[in-house]
Amino acid sequence: MEIDKTIIQEVALSFNGGKDSTVLLHLLKAGYFLHKAEESSSQDVADGENTLPIRTIYFETSNAFPEINSFTYETHVCKKYNLQMDILCLDFKSGLEALLKANPIRAIFLGVRIGDPTAVGQEQFSPSSPGWPPFMRVNPILDWSYSMYGPSFWFARFGTAAFMIKGIRQLGASMTLFLMHYWASGTTTTAKKKFRPAYLLADGRLERAGRVKKYTLPVSGKLSSVSNGLKIEDLNSNNMLNASIIAVGNEILFGTVEDKFGSVLCRKFHSIGWAASLLVVARNDIDSVAEEVERRKSTSDMVFIYGGVGPLHSDVTVAGVAKAFGVRIAPDEEFEKHLRHLIGEKCTGDKNEMALLPEGITELLHHEQLSVPMIKCGKVIILTATNVAELDLQWNCLIDSLKSNGDLVVTAPFVSKCLATTLSDVEVARPLSKLCLQFPDLYVGVYRGSRKGPLMIRFEGKDLSRIEAACQSLCQNFYPGAFSETE
Repeated sequence: MEIDKTIIQEVALSFNGGKDSTVLLHLLKAGYFLHKAEESSSQDVADGENTLPIRTIYFETSNAFPEINSFTYETHVCKKYNLQMDILCLDFKSGLEALLKANPIRAIFLGVRIGDPTAVGQEQFSPSSPGWPPFMRVNPILDWSYSMYGPSFWFARFGTAAFMIKGIRQLGASMTLFLMHYWASGTTTTAKKKFRPAYLLADGRLERAGRVKKYTLPVSGKLSSVSNGLKIEDLNSNNMLNASIIAVGNEILFGTVEDKFGSVLCRKFHSIGWAASLLVVARNDIDSVAEEVERRKSTSDMVFIYGGVGPLHSDVTVAGVAKAFGVRIAPDEEFEKHLRHLIGEKCTGDKNEMALLPEGITELLHHEQLSVPMIKCGKVIILTATNVAELDLQWNCLIDSLKSNGDLVVTAPFVSKCLATTLSDVEVARPLSKLCLQFPDLYVGVYRGSRKGPLMIRFEGKDLSRIEAACQSLCQNFYPGAFSETE
């Protein structure tokens, strides 16, 4: 039966010149060709072999790669397939509203794959989001991986934009990508970097490497609660960056296992000038984890969560993080390859449940000292360490990775001084209260190692001279020798 022309008019392809939409274009063309072959003579098919009568939407932006526009308009797409191209210069939503108002489009084919930010929450057939013009999003390659393309076949056989010859594998604004996949030729002293075609990329895990990230400073109004005696013009140091720590585990709440990570992380935060704003333990329950993560990610610059990561029934951390962001968990091909390389024959079945990560928001942080990359979801870091030694290694690698990406601001570390005294709590209570008002930029903590042991008074801040001044001011209220400095 011949395809109804009305149906053809009601569907469209969203094309952006990248590898995913190029593959989808060829799939649609092949499907249309096979359908025509069933209902027409071989001559009729041959005459229309390079024609695809589907409306194609192309959004032209000022920051697009010139090679993309050339590939689309001149060298390949329009010229080869005689596409009915709708070129839109508006933003995606406004452009679609105008297009769908003028044309009876009911469904749009999209080259979206799991792992893309725009794939969050989508299935093969997904209605448009609330607030958007109504149409059906059709995602034929949603579950495809990079390796499924058979890159050498697809791109060498059908062609792709010239920029992929330079080594770029993923589209984005031209100022946000840099070239990654190169090889050096010549002698070691005269070697030049030459870029392999992106379709020769052997490791699909590197498909999305090359993004340049920019760090956005925190909202000063929310974080500038402590000055710590630093000069006001030093804005980075004047903002008190803070992190929340979430431990997951019923064993901790039952008292079966002692949490050793929390105090270690607090000290590590202080070493980079950050304050630990909260340390909390959540149950092995998806909703409990999600509630804590959702609450903390809105009030903290970073959230660190550990425990409950793995394939067991009680390992709910990843699912909880996904729920906090309102996304599903989906297979991550890159992470699964690392896991299979690590545990090999212990993997069973086609899918590894440990490779299910929050969809569309997960960034894998690589480091040469780690066999498996770390997991970052927005401002949430999921730690997988099982002991303090592993935590130390992951922390060092994390700091290196975040600093190199520009995702971490390291400020002046906290410094401290501790005084010991045999004075009673009652004797030091009023002088310490006045001292806190006099030095609001310092944290003054008081504790005892035992009921009959000495009273420990700890001063913490970022300016050692302010700490010295506070100690001197306290000592002046008592007889000489009432306090001694201790570690």
